[in-house]
Amino acid sequence: MRFKRPGMSVVVLLVSAENAWAGMPSITLTDLARMRIQTLSFFLLGILICSWIVQRIWNGLSKEFSWLPRLTFGKALGLITLWGFLFVLILTMISGARELMTPGAWEKQGLTYTIADESASEVPPDPLMEERRRVLDRLRIALWSYARSHDGRFPSQEDQTAIPDEAWQVPDPCGMRYRYVPGQFADEGHEPLVYEPGLFGLDCLVLLTDGRIVVMSLDAIEQTLDEEQTP
Repeated sequence: MRFKRPGMSVVVLLVSAENAWAGMPSITLTDLARMRIQTLSFFLLGILICSWIVQRIWNGLSKEFSWLPRLTFGKALGLITLWGFLFVLILTMISGARELMTPGAWEKQGLTYTIADESASEVPPDPLMEERRRVLDRLRIALWSYARSHDGRFPSQEDQTAIPDEAWQVPDPCGMRYRYVPGQFADEGHEPLVYEPGLFGLDCLVLLTDGRIVVMSLDAIEQTLDEEQTP
């Protein structure tokens, strides 16, 4: 049997072949590439269908309104594409304005932005630190109450008994007391007034004369006190 067309002969030979040689090359796409092609083809099909619908609606209206020109499929496709670009521009502007209004609330993922995971960025509260601050704040209230009735002066070394003894105790079972720097005035300067004895590590909570509670190292506290005592 002879075929006049060589192409037909090749097709018949390929169809009638029963065995294939091992090691023949097989070109396939990766899963990611296949997924992207499927996504692009889906959107391309959607654009073509939307263009056909717009063309049908437009040409249907042109029968009722004679001043409307006829719309070809190519022009309908261009109109849909232009609308798509405009929508992308508007959404990009909205995303930018949203980021400016809420800085830090959005994080970049690829080409888009998503709401930042607050649970991952927030540091869990330290119950011990909160208790240390609460106890020191209670002592601060007692000291400022004393200063208001003594012309702004804090208790001297001998007058510390005017403050309840439990207010001077650090929140720890050992019963250690806060270290106190007497002879100062309320709301004057920002020198250390009361600080922890280093029981919780190198960083200590410090009550300053301006009423603030800050974290300082023992070395920084001692250096500040030495500078104050140096004439």
